[in-house]
Amino acid sequence: MFTLQIGNEKRTFEQIRVGEKPIQHKAWQFCHDWLNGQTDFVLHTSGSTGKPKPIEITRKQMEASAKSTIQALGLIENDNFLVCINTDFIGGKMMLVRGLELGANLVVIEPSGNPLQFIEPNSQFDFMAVVPLQLENILSQSPEKKAVLNQMKAIIVGGAPVGKKLEQKIQLLKSPVFSTYGMTETISHIALKRLNGNEKSDCFQSLPNVEISQDERGCLAIQSEITKNEVIITNDLVELISPTEFRWLGRVDNIINSGGIKIQLEELESEIEQILLGLEINCQFAICPIPDEKLGQKIVLFLELKSLSDEIFSELTSTMGNQLGKYRNPKETRFQTTFPLTASGKIDRKKLVVK
Repeated sequence: MFTLQIGNEKRTFEQIRVGEKPIQHKAWQFCHDWLNGQTDFVLHTSGSTGKPKPIEITRKQMEASAKSTIQALGLIENDNFLVCINTDFIGGKMMLVRGLELGANLVVIEPSGNPLQFIEPNSQFDFMAVVPLQLENILSQSPEKKAVLNQMKAIIVGGAPVGKKLEQKIQLLKSPVFSTYGMTETISHIALKRLNGNEKSDCFQSLPNVEISQDERGCLAIQSEITKNEVIITNDLVELISPTEFRWLGRVDNIINSGGIKIQLEELESEIEQILLGLEINCQFAICPIPDEKLGQKIVLFLELKSLSDEIFSELTSTMGNQLGKYRNPKETRFQTTFPLTASGKIDRKKLVVK
């Protein structure tokens, strides 16, 4: 039997539908509206690439998205879902919809940096969605909770790229872990990439009934019932491997033009991450382009640290200079103790640059 639990309050399908015991929580209200047949919803984008904007989506789109994910991951009725991401945004909303459509048991907890912090080690869940920072914190701060993760049928990680350090830790998990590709406009993810196990891949696999292609820029185009059969053109540069597989290369609007040399931000961050790992510098970081009178844009490395010792900082500067080359080497390194984040938990580069 389907149940929804928020905090200590648990309700059945029928209790939610008739609005018994109203509680001031948006997840309750959304489930009530869904179960009473609401056909149109207004959501907001995450704001990671610009100002958050409202988007109108239909029930049919959300149902199609839920069906594709359920089919791809082999989820079944009465599975236990842990909902630990913000249900105000599409990722959290779709966790609710998948549970409602499937007849799963939903346990909704307030979003936090470590969602398993107050979950008992013997708790049993079949499915959860997290952002990379949450999974990193679970594995580093609460290793005893790994048993909770290892019982799951699937764990999906979205909202930001999965770094190499976290990917190494994911290899120790028995449960299938997937990176997701999608956005609010595609009603959460439309493709999954296996991060561990024998089926690990460096390519995203599109969900059932999703068609993918490229535009003239090399950016991903998506068409399916999820998009109302309209073609959505993204700003994500991809390499098409097959009609259902692609490699994500980065955002076309994240190309830095420094002194006439075009540099893909995500590719550069991947190389810098390897350097930081090699030097055992464990922190969040980000590359941001800063307006520069001479270069047009200069590359600045931000580290979420108070400082580094002179010796380590010198080694970092030297290594980046040797490995990245003249044009791709950051012209400046800045320290900041706490990175600003968007409401969906991504690094807010615009605020980072302003601070």
